[in-house]
Amino acid sequence: MGVKLFGARVARLEDPALLSGKGRFVDDVKLPAMLHACFVRSPHAHAFIRGIDTSAAKALPGVHAVFVADDLPAPMSGNRMPMLVPNPAIATQLTQYCLAREEVCYVGQTVAVVIADSRYIAEDAAALVDVDYEPLPAASDCREAAEPGSPRVHSELQNNIASKFRQSYGDVDAAFASATHIFEEDIWQHRGGGMAMETRAVVGDFDPVRDLLTVWSATQTPHIGRRMLADLIDRNLESIRFIAPDVGGGFGPKAIFYAEEAVIPAVAMKLRRPVKWIEDRREHFLCATQERDQYWKVAIGVDHNGKIKGVRGTLLHDTGAFVPWGIIMPYIAGATMPGPYVIPAYGLDVTVVLTNKVATTPVRGAGRPQAVFAMERLMDRVARELGLDPAEVRFRNLIQPEQMPYSVGLTFRDGKPLIYDSGDYPQAQREALRLVNYDTFKERKAALLAKGRFVGLGIANYVEGTGLGPYEGVTVRVLPSGKVAVATGATNQGQGTRTTISQIVADQVGCRIEDIVITIGDTAAISQGVGAFASRQAVNAGSSAKIAGGTVRTQIVKLAAQALGLPEGDIEIEDGVAFGRGGNKPSISFRDLYRLAQGMPGFSLAPGQTAGLEHTAYFTPPQASYCSGTHVVELEVDPMTGAVKFLNYAVAHDSGTIINPLIVDGQVQGGVAHGIGNALLEWMKYDENAQPLTITLADYLLPMATDVPTCKIAHIESPTPLNPLGVKGAGEGGTIPAPAAIIAAIEDALSEFGVHFTETPLMPDRIVAALKDAGAYEKLKVVA
Repeated sequence: MGVKLFGARVARLEDPALLSGKGRFVDDVKLPAMLHACFVRSPHAHAFIRGIDTSAAKALPGVHAVFVADDLPAPMSGNRMPMLVPNPAIATQLTQYCLAREEVCYVGQTVAVVIADSRYIAEDAAALVDVDYEPLPAASDCREAAEPGSPRVHSELQNNIASKFRQSYGDVDAAFASATHIFEEDIWQHRGGGMAMETRAVVGDFDPVRDLLTVWSATQTPHIGRRMLADLIDRNLESIRFIAPDVGGGFGPKAIFYAEEAVIPAVAMKLRRPVKWIEDRREHFLCATQERDQYWKVAIGVDHNGKIKGVRGTLLHDTGAFVPWGIIMPYIAGATMPGPYVIPAYGLDVTVVLTNKVATTPVRGAGRPQAVFAMERLMDRVARELGLDPAEVRFRNLIQPEQMPYSVGLTFRDGKPLIYDSGDYPQAQREALRLVNYDTFKERKAALLAKGRFVGLGIANYVEGTGLGPYEGVTVRVLPSGKVAVATGATNQGQGTRTTISQIVADQVGCRIEDIVITIGDTAAISQGVGAFASRQAVNAGSSAKIAGGTVRTQIVKLAAQALGLPEGDIEIEDGVAFGRGGNKPSISFRDLYRLAQGMPGFSLAPGQTAGLEHTAYFTPPQASYCSGTHVVELEVDPMTGAVKFLNYAVAHDSGTIINPLIVDGQVQGGVAHGIGNALLEWMKYDENAQPLTITLADYLLPMATDVPTCKIAHIESPTPLNPLGVKGAGEGGTIPAPAAIIAAIEDALSEFGVHFTETPLMPDRIVAALKDAGAYEKLKVVA
């Protein structure tokens, strides 16, 4: 047998092209007679549109057209965009028009689009479009927007409440009545974006001869995009092809179907010319969806040993001006809060509030970082108040492996009971603590403190629902050349999907990984697909790859046995050749088997033989599979500047059976970088009129390579019984607990001064301000 690829540290197949500048992104699509687009966007957070004069823009040489809402084809012109994840708990089911009609509700909303010979001309012309706005009061802060009498986000609404719901189980009142101690926290996490290196991008091209509309998009969900576009322009799915070529990062915001992805193909059809739009970084800040921005008021009741009796509270979620992805983030946040702990009773009242800001939709973690931050801040509060070791408090409350499968008592976002399928949470915490030599930390801390250095350690645990349905498909087919074609509805934004699926198929079919020819992100390659979000592709596409590859292998064995005159049990497959076990090992290649599988014109196939050597599988998970893990952070804080330096960062991560440890390591490391940004740097600021203030990378900070430590990573493998591979998702676990662990470590480092932090991002000025308030500088004998 050849080398088994599943579980091996196989180098990513994607990287040679990407690292040598040979990747092919949407902006690399250059078509004859291509035109370029620039959108006219609202400068107001809230305003009526009294009129739009496009005459000056149309008169500019090089301009081919200027479209406003009424110029778009029906039904797109008069219909709002479809909601991707509707929910009966949403009272205000508002999505935006592709081009605004009477009212704009956030800065950057699409109002018109200019099509010209070049982007430069299009931008000049866009500045000439005269929009007569009547500014209206805007709602910026969701806490104020939730109050009666606050400015309405949409003039047609009576209030700004998009949804209210409760998530609970157990007798919460009785739990708190029996608690020895009750501690409360007010917690806030920032609003930020995915900030992928490649911004959003769309090219539309209509071929009237084939009646085919082709769309290239930097999307995570091409099949969903095709369906949305078909609804908006009333075309058959078969007459639209969506292609997601190489995509330079997604992180959630590119899972959304945007107005621009509908408008560009529509105007390309109308003009009978290909049209390109590449989002610039300013537009990305204004118009790409964002996330976080939640206010929690939570309480924990514990006994004298720190054992949890109950958790309760309220959650206020800022959804922005619209709800294109429904109420997924606050729902996931509420369901994630119990985490890996035994909590006998739990109750959370959630309010989703509209504001005049760009909509919030999933960004890496999708509500989970907020929930973990809230829960872990409570755990640290219990430890501090009761004088217990933070690790010990957690150990006392962790769900034990023998309790698996563990029913939390809630319903998860997939509509199924929230049941943890497998995991060893205490082992993960032990491994992460071991990686940072936790047993010696207090001595190290004391020794460094004596030298005037402030070092702290933070711990955070998490559980994440991954591998969500409804399905993902994979087609495996032996080609005339003997190579093996693979097509999938999964997409690739840097996760290494091409590599992991190839590993699975190569093992299953019995060929070299180099002989896999894989097509990803093209709706023409496979009829059904869902795409990348919720750490779902390894679970769903991976399982489909195993099933489809295994089926093709069975077909190969059957046909080879017939060809070689041997029992099927005597056939082995290796490197694209089927051969007989023992004897002189007669063999037949995949290439020759392909020809046999085609049959002879006019002759019947052998009994049981199907046409060709191919199979398509659509794996459907019965419920979410729950990955888990622990982050332990050791860092140093400079109290004079508020600067934070990482000394040690350990991650124990359980994503079930690992397909490729090299790729999972990369996912964890990248996720931690994202979490560091969330914890310390990234803050999308708005003023009181909902005007965005951080619209460049000069004032919205991202972590640099020098800000991100190399993590020590331990893999805990608890295979899930919910799919044939035993795998769980791995794309978000690096981010989810990072802010909680980092803020806890900062607080621990400054414990001499009694400062307490319940917010992110925790920027240097905030640290210094807290130290001033705590009188730290008098203690340090330094004038503040």
